[in-house]
Amino acid sequence: MQKAFKYRFYPTTEQESILRRTMGCCRLVYNKALAERTEAWYQRQERVDYVKTSSMLTQWKKQEDLDFLNEVSSVPLQQGLRHLQKAFGNFWAGRAKYPNFKKKHSGGSAEFTKAAFRWKDGQVFLAKCTQALPIRWSRDLPEDCEPSTITIKLEANGRWFASLLVDTNMAQLPKSDKSIGLDVGITSLIATSNGDKIANPKHFKQLRKKLKRVQKVLSRKQKGSNNRYKARAQVARVHAAMTDARKDFLHKLTTQLVRENQTIVVEDLAITNMVKNHKLALAVFDASWGELICQLAYKCEWYGRELIKIDRWFPSSKRCGNCGHIVDKMPLNIREWECPKCGTNHDRDINAAHNILAAGLAVSVCGATVRPEQSKSVKAGAKPRKGKKQKP
Repeated sequence: MQKAFKYRFYPTTEQESILRRTMGCCRLVYNKALAERTEAWYQRQERVDYVKTSSMLTQWKKQEDLDFLNEVSSVPLQQGLRHLQKAFGNFWAGRAKYPNFKKKHSGGSAEFTKAAFRWKDGQVFLAKCTQALPIRWSRDLPEDCEPSTITIKLEANGRWFASLLVDTNMAQLPKSDKSIGLDVGITSLIATSNGDKIANPKHFKQLRKKLKRVQKVLSRKQKGSNNRYKARAQVARVHAAMTDARKDFLHKLTTQLVRENQTIVVEDLAITNMVKNHKLALAVFDASWGELICQLAYKCEWYGRELIKIDRWFPSSKRCGNCGHIVDKMPLNIREWECPKCGTNHDRDINAAHNILAAGLAVSVCGATVRPEQSKSVKAGAKPRKGKKQKP
């Protein structure tokens, strides 16, 4: 199994100069190839693939004004073209939007394969660099593992990171007989079928005033000035603090859930559609449900657990967990409700988590459908509702 280990490092002046030039060339090649592919499509309805862009790169290196492309390693440039090809593949398949041009102030990245680095005595020597990268080894790599790919990333706030991709065998956790259903929310980040609620830390709200202050300072700086560059870095540092705190919290939460439960059931939410509601978009983004489910997915794969995603149309909140009755409407402001059929009083989130777990176990055991019953209009002959599925 492939696993990436991310470390922070502090490059020397020489290394930083080489890496910044390499990232600048990668960004230039990526943007030129994207422009060529876009122009070819809109003018001649022609799809330009990776092979053609690779030939273009060879010609660009021969041009006098682009001669500096020969001063950096060619491997990151080729990898950038491969990433562009993958981005277009996702676009044509409907999984992503049209690729965007890369910007300098967003940082940058460069991917080095085995032909462009040397692994010796537990240290990394990149192409064109005479000294090993001064990596802070916060954790050890698995024994007898050598990285197959190294990705160098510069964040907008000035931090440098190296991501080492290795092939390793993950130790499986002992089998457990516990199963849990999760219902995500905003006030409570998750409600579990065990009756527990995990509060939403709301990291954006904690730093919102500070972000507003530094953004106001940035808006007053003259464009192109050195002071504006410093102010932009300050804004990036505040954003990085939010991201680090959010990911740290989610990693601790998901690791605990995976270690304690053999089966985890969640809803396949259409987050892209949810954020179209401008009243909820900020809260949904801050909760980071997509990152939560993503971490559960790969950690379950690592440790031999089972993650089940049930249909997003399953009425988990409107279904009574006691008798199965489904109410017609359930507005978001109703947090507790009483079943009109059996009289059971429900907490909205806990009841939804119970229903999600039951539906997930049904899917896991017998492959049963969890689609809600068809409406009367469909039974009468009308066409069934076709909801727009979220793009993966």
